[in-house]
Amino acid sequence: MGEHIQITSGDGIEIGAYVARPSGPAKGGILVIQEIFGVNGHIREVTDGYAQSGYLAIAPKIFDRIDKDIELGYEEADMGQGIELAFQKLNMAQTLSDLQAAIDELRREQDRIGLVGYCFGGLLTWLSACDLQGVDAAVSYYGGGVVNHAEKQANCPVMMHFGELDAHIPMTDVEKIRSAQPNVQLFSYDADHGFNCDHRASFNQVAANQALERSLEFFAEHLVR
Repeated sequence: MGEHIQITSGDGIEIGAYVARPSGPAKGGILVIQEIFGVNGHIREVTDGYAQSGYLAIAPKIFDRIDKDIELGYEEADMGQGIELAFQKLNMAQTLSDLQAAIDELRREQDRIGLVGYCFGGLLTWLSACDLQGVDAAVSYYGGGVVNHAEKQANCPVMMHFGELDAHIPMTDVEKIRSAQPNVQLFSYDADHGFNCDHRASFNQVAANQALERSLEFFAEHLVR
């Protein structure tokens, strides 16, 4: 369904992106923000899914700053490599600038833009909702590290999804976020970290379906005119 394009960031550097288009007129734009595993098969499937739901969807390859077209799996070695890429090799300010460029690319065609991100992308979704321009709604899935930025204020409506069995994000952290952000629609599920990804052992069909249904309703409310 999709195609690969290049997006020019604010400093003139080009990064790749995977784009999926709906079969008819788009309801709006959705920026899909990757996990620590790159824009791999799963993220492309997520992007295709939002296109099938009627949105123009783009997944920027934020690891292109390090090396082109990095795609990782979900084994232990991949996990270690992904953590190093995301938290040691990426420059956060530069990454947010690249995400702004992707938002701007979507805005060339769509008036209203939503963000959805997973894991590391869940954190980036929250930071983007607070610090970037042109975001109309944002959905964060199990965003590791969001609790460290819970004092920030979003410039758009935000929804968050967490797994109650997630050892990486304890429910004490989720409650801190809930307390600091009473306007955020926050949901938790009887599921582990990565419950949305059907390529992982932690996939939970019930939680994934419920979170997606809520996310699509949320985007329809805030993006569709």
